[in-house]
Amino acid sequence: MLTLLFDGIAYGMLLFVLSLGLAVTMGLMNFINLAHGAFAMAGGYILVLLMQRLGWPFLACLPAAFVITALLGALLERTIYRPMYGKPHLDQVLFSIGLTFMAVAAVDFFIGSSQQNVQLPDWLRQRFEFGSGPWLLGMGAYRLFIIGVCVTLAVALQLVLSKTRFGSRLRAAVDDPRVAAGLGIPVNRVFLLTFAMGSGLAGLGGALGADVFGLDPSFPLKFMVYFLIVCAVGGTSSITGPLVAALVLGVADVMGKYYIPKLGSFVVYVLMIAILLWRPQGLFTREAKR
Repeated sequence: MLTLLFDGIAYGMLLFVLSLGLAVTMGLMNFINLAHGAFAMAGGYILVLLMQRLGWPFLACLPAAFVITALLGALLERTIYRPMYGKPHLDQVLFSIGLTFMAVAAVDFFIGSSQQNVQLPDWLRQRFEFGSGPWLLGMGAYRLFIIGVCVTLAVALQLVLSKTRFGSRLRAAVDDPRVAAGLGIPVNRVFLLTFAMGSGLAGLGGALGADVFGLDPSFPLKFMVYFLIVCAVGGTSSITGPLVAALVLGVADVMGKYYIPKLGSFVVYVLMIAILLWRPQGLFTREAKR
């Protein structure tokens, strides 16, 4: 039981990092980017290619996945995403879904459709056990590493958005871009950095999750619904909402697949529907006053 809870928390932390970039672009930029999973897939393949073909160590590949994916996001934001900011949400959805299918086809053509394997360092393949019987707690070193990285990212991002000048500029640019630009805030540059940061976080999450989730060209399509569930259930107005939603989703998914394997992810969707019926605006989003 405790081992399942621990694995569910680690799984939820991965979902949080993977969904965090989407929460940032949806909540702070008011842009629906369903191609977010493609950036996560890019981060996973960057890690695999750097390790397998160039012999880079695992820990060096993680920041490389973040930086390269962030640069890719910045390039795409300047060229094809920026003209879509003022479009209706339906146009944004269709546009980003099209990009997702293009990314899936491109990876399948250039790299292949086979599952990619990640060779973790020996110190991350260790396992620790505490207790015995029903209270046995088994903790894998890699899952402990994932939890540590994800907690650090959550705290750092919360501080950036709430305590720094960049965070206040971003909120002002989202609330009213024209007024913000009139006050001297470089709105386009702020959006560029925000989109790049969200893309980089997706790439880092994809690199961290390549060993846990598996990595193949269908990755963005398999996990798109999970990213949306985290954002819908947790809300996108804070970091706390997606974090709690991802943890609930991760624990429910692991527990459901262990105790009721035939139902698969059914438990997750039932839980999502129940929460949204109770809180349609999300767990940590204040309901608008009428």
